[in-house]
Amino acid sequence: MPFLTSNSYNETPSMLLNGHLETIIPSLFHKALMVNYQRQRLELKDGDFIDLDWLLKNNHDRLLIITHGLEGNSERHYVRRTAKYFHDLGWEVLAWNCRSCSGEINRLSKFYHHGDTNDLNEVILEALSNKYSRAVLFGYSMGGSLSIKYLGEGRTLDPRIKGAVTYSVPLNLKDSGDQLNKRANRFYTHRFLKKLIKKVRIKAKYYPGILDIEGIDQIKTFDDFHHTYTLPLYGFPSIDVFYEKATCDQFLPYLSLPVFVGNALNDPLLGTKCYPKEEANQNKLFYLQTPLKGGHVGFSYQSKDYSWMETRGAYFMKEVLLIS
Repeated sequence: MPFLTSNSYNETPSMLLNGHLETIIPSLFHKALMVNYQRQRLELKDGDFIDLDWLLKNNHDRLLIITHGLEGNSERHYVRRTAKYFHDLGWEVLAWNCRSCSGEINRLSKFYHHGDTNDLNEVILEALSNKYSRAVLFGYSMGGSLSIKYLGEGRTLDPRIKGAVTYSVPLNLKDSGDQLNKRANRFYTHRFLKKLIKKVRIKAKYYPGILDIEGIDQIKTFDDFHHTYTLPLYGFPSIDVFYEKATCDQFLPYLSLPVFVGNALNDPLLGTKCYPKEEANQNKLFYLQTPLKGGHVGFSYQSKDYSWMETRGAYFMKEVLLIS
């Protein structure tokens, strides 16, 4: 322990026959629940901005901070679903949007990446300037990577933060990148890159000396994208150094708060290094559960407005994070 061997996700809808379908069908066809967000624009220290979406409650002092996945946002079905589920349980919820993800392009030339926790830090500082007595981080995919890295980087953490719940996390970023390069996963790569390249084209009009779109149509993989844009924008000397610095698994030994990771064994975007069972066996603060099914940010229930991710997360929070 805390490698959790029980397979508590066992209600896979019958039509979701494999990890690809468990990933794609919810992403493309699940309707986002209605939630009444209140938007706040947060001005960042470097002159950029990000948008925060709040679900508030009267006289409640518990806060859930949701971080979305790559090219997601607070409007994605899985974010809205989680926000509503925990709001109904009595939590105030903050679903924040990474730079360029809130529907308005950000001001500066850079975007965001799996290892850049500076914006998350500013979000948390802003959020906890309010009345809350307890806060939990809740991250999906890239958002899970950011949450884990944030908790393990060695910064002084606000004592009101109790830990994190994360799902479908590319714990080893290079391993996950190798998965995306496989022929069977070209659908996901194409979908992500299409969105990112569209943003680069927009920004290139404002930063012609920094963002060059010549040859942009030849970008076919994430490594291509990182070489062309991520490395120069963030000052990484090579793709290997980017993966080395950005990956969150290196911070697991330095956790000071409990973290839950739920990674399905049939997740098409995760490689074998994203299931570090030995690390979980040796680390009392790293709780890893690897259900047989679930896909990537899937874990759907039949005809329910919530998923295993919400129910399992609520259980972990009650039994581990909020016991003191």
